[in-house]
Amino acid sequence: MKKTLLVASILGAVSAMSSTSAMAVEGLSANAAVTSNYYWRGMTQADDGAAVSGGIDYEDKSGFYAGVWTSNVVYDSAASEVDFYAGFAGEAEGFSYDVGYVYFAYPKKSSIPAGASTELDFGEIYANVSFDSLTLGVAVLANAEASGASFGDSTYISADYGFELAEGLEANLHIGSYDGDFASEGIDIGASVSKDGFTFGLVDSDRDGQTLGYYVSYAVDFDL
Repeated sequence: MKKTLLVASILGAVSAMSSTSAMAVEGLSANAAVTSNYYWRGMTQADDGAAVSGGIDYEDKSGFYAGVWTSNVVYDSAASEVDFYAGFAGEAEGFSYDVGYVYFAYPKKSSIPAGASTELDFGEIYANVSFDSLTLGVAVLANAEASGASFGDSTYISADYGFELAEGLEANLHIGSYDGDFASEGIDIGASVSKDGFTFGLVDSDRDGQTLGYYVSYAVDFDL
């Protein structure tokens, strides 16, 4: 899955791993990452602390893809996030598209009593369409562990615009809006510059007391 979604995205990679070409699996890749702050839709997920993440992806020539991604988080009931996703991406005349489903799981801390519900896990259906440098996206709540939450109780819409500032130096501008009964409602904006796996970004949001913040990350992807 290309984490343009969600965006939210966390950027991929702390260290490279070597792979043996004789053992390589076509379409299988991995990523690992370190960031000074894990932001998702304008909200810090690590209490303004550092996060380490990684994942494995499979992409078929047909356009089908699936993967799993994980990161540390700082919540009262959970210390990690594990995302499972699958979708289909392709191109048509003048644009590209990406549709799929993602399930956000938050394993309970060992200190949480067995059988206790944290009500954090949820899933979304998403769709993104790109025209040249512009990507428009929407994600709708599909299911949730929280009592009373149901399909369509939250919607996140976003727009991203990426462009090259200089050779190898890329910039991205982002705006998103989260709305609904199962959402931390509000607007988030962001801007980042990236080169050779390093990214510096600024994030601002009017939701949940968030203020202007920044992150520095290093990322790498590799084939398996």
